[in-house]
Amino acid sequence: MKIGLVLRDLHREERELARELLHTAERHKTSHDIHHLALDLADWSHRHIRELAELAERYDVSLDPEPDDEPGPVGRLREKGSEIIGRRSEAGRRGDAGLLLLRDLRRICQQASAVSVDWELVAQAAQATSDDQLLDLAQRCHPDTLRQLRWANAELKETSPQVLTS
Repeated sequence: MKIGLVLRDLHREERELARELLHTAERHKTSHDIHHLALDLADWSHRHIRELAELAERYDVSLDPEPDDEPGPVGRLREKGSEIIGRRSEAGRRGDAGLLLLRDLRRICQQASAVSVDWELVAQAAQATSDDQLLDLAQRCHPDTLRQLRWANAELKETSPQVLTS
C-alpha cells in the first residue's frame, strides 16, 4: 500500500501551511485581524500534524508530531521588520505592506489547496481500505483546511482592490 506516502506528503504540506500562516502573522503583526486569525488557523494545522503523526504509525510511517515552525532568530527579525513596515504603512506607505500581504495570502491559498487535495486522497484511500479511523481523521481535518482556504481567499478579495488601485 502507498497510503503511507500520501500521509507523509500531507504531513509535509500541513507543516508548510502552518509555517506560511505563522510567517504571515509575524509579518503583519500591526494588522491585528490578520495576525490573530493566522495564528488561530496555524493552530488547526498543528493539530492536524499531531493527529497525522499518531495515525501514520499504523502504516509504518514515522512522522514528527511537533511542528518545526518556531520563530527563532530569523522569525524574530521578520517580526521586527513587519512592525517597521506596519508603521510605515500607517504613515502613508501602504503599498509595500499591502503587496506583501497579497503575496502572503496568495501563498496560503496555494498551500491550503495542496493540503485539501491531499486530504481528498487520504479520504479516498480510507474508503477503499475501509479504514474508519483514517476516514474519520480526514472528515474532521479537511473542513478546517477548506476554512483556511476560504479565509485567505476572502482576505485577498477584500484587500486586493485597495492595494492594487492605490
